[in-house]
Amino acid sequence: MLHRFVMATALALTPVSAFAQATTDIVLTTDQGDIVIALETERAPITAANFLRYVDEKRLDGTVFYRSMRLSKDEPDGLIQGGTQFDPERILPPIAHERTSATGVKHTIGAISMARYEPGTATGDFSIMVTPQHGLDADPASEDETFREGYAAFGHVTQGMDVVLAIYNAPLDPEKGQGWMKGQMIAQPVKIISARRVEAATQ
Repeated sequence: MLHRFVMATALALTPVSAFAQATTDIVLTTDQGDIVIALETERAPITAANFLRYVDEKRLDGTVFYRSMRLSKDEPDGLIQGGTQFDPERILPPIAHERTSATGVKHTIGAISMARYEPGTATGDFSIMVTPQHGLDADPASEDETFREGYAAFGHVTQGMDVVLAIYNAPLDPEKGQGWMKGQMIAQPVKIISARRVEAATQ
């Protein structure tokens, strides 16, 4: 009985941060509906802060979801991609890369992750996972830099996965896109009307 009391007291005195990591909620208002995302400001501070700057400076307003990567023809499997499309009028300087092996934020269903070329080149384009994409997580043992570094996941969808799926299922243009992305471009890109912190969006 004493052991249980001591354990209960220890739990009561343990800081909340030991159990829950700090997040900041943002809402993407699209012409297909709203997507609410919890950004991992504690576990992935560099990447989350970068995205919040795009939100706060309204750099994502008027951008689009333009890509649906479909790994299966029979059922949802892949991701959607949107953002600034490297528009020089919108993008901020590239940020340092945060490995998933360091942050612990994985590419699970609904995860948001930065698009990039080489590690350390991410700016204002991002992807949302429709299904788990663990191949995008960092693999420190890999000899290939792309797989070793992975992509920087930094949050997850808390509301609006139905909207994510609607964007994923939007008709594609088989002629749009270059290289291995040809045929993955959405025929009528889905507009991001606004991106706001949740408290700002409700005022």
